[in-house]
Amino acid sequence: MSTVIEKAPKLNELPGIAARSDEDLLLGYRDTQQRELFEELVRRYERELFSYLRRYVGDAEMAADVFQGTFLQLHLKCKQFQVGRKLRPWLYAIATNQAIDAQRRNRRHRMVSLDRLTHSDDDDVVKLLDMMASDEMGPDEHFDLQENRNRVRQAVLELPEHLRSVVLLVYYQGLKYREAAEAISIPVGTVKSRMHTAMLKLNEVWKDAHMQSK
Repeated sequence: MSTVIEKAPKLNELPGIAARSDEDLLLGYRDTQQRELFEELVRRYERELFSYLRRYVGDAEMAADVFQGTFLQLHLKCKQFQVGRKLRPWLYAIATNQAIDAQRRNRRHRMVSLDRLTHSDDDDVVKLLDMMASDEMGPDEHFDLQENRNRVRQAVLELPEHLRSVVLLVYYQGLKYREAAEAISIPVGTVKSRMHTAMLKLNEVWKDAHMQSK
């Protein structure tokens, strides 16, 4: 009598895995421990989450370690995930806590040097400058972008941690206020207040740069 050995289906053999929601994938992994479901979640979030962590901790090597730790925690805590909850803010909450713990363990809160930032950061800074700039300004009043995007980028990095985290989550990562609030366990009103305070500080940098360029 022959014995049939069942093998786990490959990723492309699972029906509609790419079309399943993040929440469905995690709940499916929670119930079945199907490795491919977890791998799909990692694939979906690897670029944006690593980008967030690199900005948060200011070090690519540390960010890679925190990224691994984040998904290890997701694996360990998957049974705590409840039906009806959104995965994205929960994942960012885990990632933020892992980043804070990593910084504390390493006892280094150093700023990232400007030459270690990627070109994608330049695009983000340009958008941030555009958001802060007045629509009433004429072409002659705009300062040199390359020089001042460095100043604004550095200003973001130098914000106090409680302000920097909301800027990274809301502006760079595109989380809604309620999602950011859930990610860092504060009220939505506090997220809005911190975002407003951060933008005021960044706007001061923008104005100073503009004055110095005259």
